[in-house]
Amino acid sequence: MFPWWLLGFLALCPASLCINPGITGRITQNGLEYGKQIGMTVLQQKLKSIKIPDMSGKEKVSPIGKVRYSLTAMQVVSVSLPKSAVGLSPGTGVVLSIGNAYISIKGNWRVKYLRIVKHHGSFDLSVSGLTISAGIRVSRDETGRPTVSSASCSTSIGGVRIKFHGGASWLYNLFSKFIEKALRKALSNKICPLVSDAIGGLNPHLKTLNVLAKVDRHAEVEYSLVSPPVITKNYIDLGLKGEFYNIRQHREPPFSAPPFSLPEQASRMLYIGVSEFTLNSAGFVYYSAGVLNTSVTDDMIPKSSPLRLNTQTFGVFIPQIEKSYPNMSMKLIVQATQQPHATMQPSNITVEVMGSIAAYVIKPDSTLAPLFVLGMKASTSANLLISGKKLVGSVTLNGLVLSLQKSYVGPFQIQALQTVLQLALKFAVLPKVNELLKGGFPLPTIDKMNLVNPQIQILKDYVLIGTDVAFTGSLARYSDTAKARVHPDAAFRVVRLRGTPLKL
Repeated sequence: MFPWWLLGFLALCPASLCINPGITGRITQNGLEYGKQIGMTVLQQKLKSIKIPDMSGKEKVSPIGKVRYSLTAMQVVSVSLPKSAVGLSPGTGVVLSIGNAYISIKGNWRVKYLRIVKHHGSFDLSVSGLTISAGIRVSRDETGRPTVSSASCSTSIGGVRIKFHGGASWLYNLFSKFIEKALRKALSNKICPLVSDAIGGLNPHLKTLNVLAKVDRHAEVEYSLVSPPVITKNYIDLGLKGEFYNIRQHREPPFSAPPFSLPEQASRMLYIGVSEFTLNSAGFVYYSAGVLNTSVTDDMIPKSSPLRLNTQTFGVFIPQIEKSYPNMSMKLIVQATQQPHATMQPSNITVEVMGSIAAYVIKPDSTLAPLFVLGMKASTSANLLISGKKLVGSVTLNGLVLSLQKSYVGPFQIQALQTVLQLALKFAVLPKVNELLKGGFPLPTIDKMNLVNPQIQILKDYVLIGTDVAFTGSLARYSDTAKARVHPDAAFRVVRLRGTPLKL
């Protein structure tokens, strides 16, 4: 069967609405194989549930004349699907083929001839050389989620062998060929509808795709597809919008997603490329929401630091502060004046923040007296890790450039303040930023799907996540046969991945 977890990424969009994706997902042949094994288990259960109705008929059998027969209480005993393959038809879709399948059926038989002669017993039927070929059509519903349906299906039965028990043995050969023919036709008519039903049964799972995933009280991220899947002979590429929005109002940022493509890789089941656009759209949302600001007071500075947020410390660099406000505490208000901008280069993510630092004296009556306002350009490095099904980040300060915008205490040299203000940012501002980033944002997944042994590589313009997948809960039993290829040390845990390259 076609892997339903990967269909969570599949949908089509009208050409007029397609835009560059912020996130690209790639399902490799390894992913298809894993999904196929799960699908084979599902299909096997479906075939075991085949309901074969009672059947009866009459045939002219020489030399005894007309023979009436009936077959009742038929049920499938076992199904074997030893040979199967899933592949890609470039530009078209996914095809599934099953060969050498075997079905065992048992039931009861009864015959009547010469009006009064009756025989009955049981039978065992074996169907061998069964082949199934199926194609899957993918579309999207009105919510932007994918739906699937059977595009094509054909079956053929290599051989049917029946063994009768009870009754007169000389009768078996007389009517066995008629029964074999009837059962061959009945099975052929049942299999493709079951395959179609199995495909349609994927849709409830597909509706769990997090096409609009809540991040926190400020933001959500959209994962609807922005273009048809690109299908090659080796993989399926899926363009997801990958854009952050304000949770109360969707507003497009003043920039768009540039095109990017993933490198040729196939060792993992799934690859996810997260572009600069996605991270920068997050910066736009949080900046627009007015949450990129904070206050810094002396109690937020480590007690071991000799530099304090008070007029004594600042008076060393700006004497007029100590003269005007002796022995008083101070307060800094730090805020972004532009949205943060992330840039990705191999093995490095840099985030630049333009902002301001306003300094105040806290007077004895708790009112604030302004001292100065500095322009700020801060450069930070971002670290990324995977926590469960989320991409989580943190930042460290690389450098700080200051400029004097306004002074209420006369002219002074701002270079002298570099050390104390860097300390304030490092110990008071960045922890608050990292607390916000600690929540991360959910990656596009299907319900009950987990990322297994994920690894991260930072490339130019995007971050590449390579991972295998596994299932939990009720779906876990379907993936038992596929778990052999998952890394034996894999666990669903937080994994530190900064600087860990993908093993290609």
